[in-house]
Amino acid sequence: MLFRGKQPEGSIWKRFRTSADGFTFIEEDDHYSAHVVANAERVVDLFYALTEQLSPAVDVVIDDSRTGVTWKGESLALPDVRDAIARLKVLLGQHGGVELTVFTTEDQLTLNQQLELFVYARTDRWLYVLQGKGLQEQRALRTKSWKVKRADFPAAPELDRAIEGAVERLGLTRA
Repeated sequence: MLFRGKQPEGSIWKRFRTSADGFTFIEEDDHYSAHVVANAERVVDLFYALTEQLSPAVDVVIDDSRTGVTWKGESLALPDVRDAIARLKVLLGQHGGVELTVFTTEDQLTLNQQLELFVYARTDRWLYVLQGKGLQEQRALRTKSWKVKRADFPAAPELDRAIEGAVERLGLTRA
């Protein structure tokens, strides 16, 4: 066919997905947990997208492995937190080394230093949200997590400045 109608846009996540993309979902005593592994850019984008599902007021913890400094904030406006994450996305995907946690009393999203995503919740709603994002549930995943020292993450001055800006904009305090 020479002329086609408007084709639906393919998701960048689907175009660049590797066979390792997926998540595990476990029901524990009083909560559910999901562990998501995909390429760096996809995980950071997914973390950002999932924050939209949280309550209007959230708590935030940023733990910078390079500097050893942790900041926290409570009852922050979700749009402000999402804006800060949006400004950090590219640099986080390039460098890693920062654990970013956004949580409420019901849900917690954590992007760890190795750019893996962890979701903890009191309900199983995240199973359906993750499936809706095109991820496949798997029995086990190849984890990227390992124990690293601060010196194992190369210097990232741009990321350091971006984190300082986010800390200032959100009014976070040292933990």
